[in-house]
Amino acid sequence: MPDYYDGGGAGAGALLALVLLVLPVILLFALAGYIITSFFLMKIFDKAGVQGRWRAWVPFYREMVFAKLGDLSPWVMLGAILATGVLSNVPGIGFIFAYLAIAALALASWRVGLKLGKDWPLVLLYIIPGIGQLIWLGIAAFTHSPWNPRVQPAPWRTSFLRDTTVWQGVPVQPDAQATPGAAGGGYAPPPAGSSASPAGDYPPPPSAPAGAYPPPAPPQPASPPTTEPPASDAPRS
Repeated sequence: MPDYYDGGGAGAGALLALVLLVLPVILLFALAGYIITSFFLMKIFDKAGVQGRWRAWVPFYREMVFAKLGDLSPWVMLGAILATGVLSNVPGIGFIFAYLAIAALALASWRVGLKLGKDWPLVLLYIIPGIGQLIWLGIAAFTHSPWNPRVQPAPWRTSFLRDTTVWQGVPVQPDAQATPGAAGGGYAPPPAGSSASPAGDYPPPPSAPAGAYPPPAPPQPASPPTTEPPASDAPRS
């Protein structure tokens, strides 16, 4: 009996020592991942014209700003993150919620990638657990392609997933400008001589400069018919 309890105590002590040894390593990796992710997001926010680099370092809020740049509602992103954290451990249905945050981030990443000149297959990096998102963010952060928000409309443009929230300092994307509830715009029209135009907009027909053509003359009234007899050519006597 004493040997049994002594063995159990030794096993518990070994387990506690292992936890105390592994836990700092896990926390160190988590901290490093958070710092790298925030740094990459800061670079992407700079490209997109977001004011205030601090936004990339605030937990949850940085993902919400990223969602807005990807034409996805920031509240949908927040709900997906909370659902993943709270409901993923529910027996039976937890696996359904375990991937909501990853799916929301992948949708926003696809749209952000398009605006940075990247094709959709790059989002498949999210399949790689843990490191896949960091690889995608690193490629997007250090790409040399300029930020171009004038891309094809999002498939969820008319659904509850669309972004209609306006935040000071975060540029309003073209998809949000075209949906009800969004006020103002964050981008100027294309420069003169550029062939680019907002989706669905058509340039007005060119107008002639003032004075190029004379105004049409007003219509003249018709002359009344004369009743006088025609003059005779015969000489008078």
